[in-house]
Amino acid sequence: MNSIITPDQNWISEINKTSEIQSKFNRTNPIRFYDTTLRDGEQSVGVCFTPDEKFAIACKLSELGVGRIESGFPRVSVEDTEAVERILAAKLPTEIWGFARAVQADLDAHIELGTEHALIEISTSEIKMEAYGFTRKKVIERIGSAIRHAKNNGINNVNFFAVDSTRSDLAFLKDVYQTAIECGTDEISVVDTIGACGPEAVEWLISEVKSWVGNTPVHWHGHNDFGLATASAIAAVRGGAEWIQGTINGMGERAGNADICEVALALQCLYNVPVELDLTKARDISQLVQQAGGYKVDGWKPVVGEYLYTRESGAVANQFHMPAAIEPYSSDVVGAERRIVLGKKSGLSSIQLKLTELNLELDKDKYPEVLAEVKKQATAAKGLLADKEFINIVEQVK
Repeated sequence: MNSIITPDQNWISEINKTSEIQSKFNRTNPIRFYDTTLRDGEQSVGVCFTPDEKFAIACKLSELGVGRIESGFPRVSVEDTEAVERILAAKLPTEIWGFARAVQADLDAHIELGTEHALIEISTSEIKMEAYGFTRKKVIERIGSAIRHAKNNGINNVNFFAVDSTRSDLAFLKDVYQTAIECGTDEISVVDTIGACGPEAVEWLISEVKSWVGNTPVHWHGHNDFGLATASAIAAVRGGAEWIQGTINGMGERAGNADICEVALALQCLYNVPVELDLTKARDISQLVQQAGGYKVDGWKPVVGEYLYTRESGAVANQFHMPAAIEPYSSDVVGAERRIVLGKKSGLSSIQLKLTELNLELDKDKYPEVLAEVKKQATAAKGLLADKEFINIVEQVK
């Protein structure tokens, strides 16, 4: 399902709309998303999803409109096997993909469960190969062996995933991708395993890889170690990537993965690139994943943060009647509600708006007295005032 963001919901800078910025994107087909929350996302330290939680998340991901869900890695545990089995049995409208190393036993675990689509990984950078004790020859052999085994045993679609692509020798990386294609892979992934590639380099690399692989679809998989995962995903799209891999809330190992909802929002709002994702459902699935993962995202996080449309500052509350003056896109885009809260930074406009919200009446000449007490109590509490506390102040001042 695609989100449709209309001009009256989108208040970005006009500079973004210039041909110099817009002309670099191919809009022939929507950008699609491959979600790896259930596998790469669960690699976040301390996160352990149950099979029930993984199933619930998969159902919500399907509602969100992701093109593919990576169900997991069954060889990790009995629980992971159960989760993959349940997700496959649900027959969701979204494609369900399995994750495997270039190891026959990993693939057999998926084949036994009836997985029809698999992402197969192996490291291709010198430093990773050294860490695993691989030679280039061994890597090439394992790529061919794994892909052929998958295709000969009921896995219809394979995505070859070159771990640490961005730090790989380019001549070897080209050989690796061409070997994978010759052996039957249907798609390839360019992988920034440790988030070590800047957006400009990502765009160049994707364009280069596209020239090697012809019509083979290209995925981008990036991490957020320098806070650039969203920017790099956008750069990958400029370079020609058809698919973006990532997670809900950007969760993942170290600094996390690209947040697929952030990427989708930026592509649509800033660059007018169509995407297959229903952003009005982003906040619901974010909450579900937070609850299952036992963590809470920052209130100011893009797309799903609790405070994106919450206003405390009096100067901002004074403009609350005109959303485009204080927000880059409408709250409707992400299914959020706009609200006023009261605290140390509130102003007279804040008092008036809160009175209206709560259907309270108060003479305007009393507003300064109420505001002073609001500021006093909020400062003492080092936080916000609850509506009940505000009502008490109003009653005392009347």
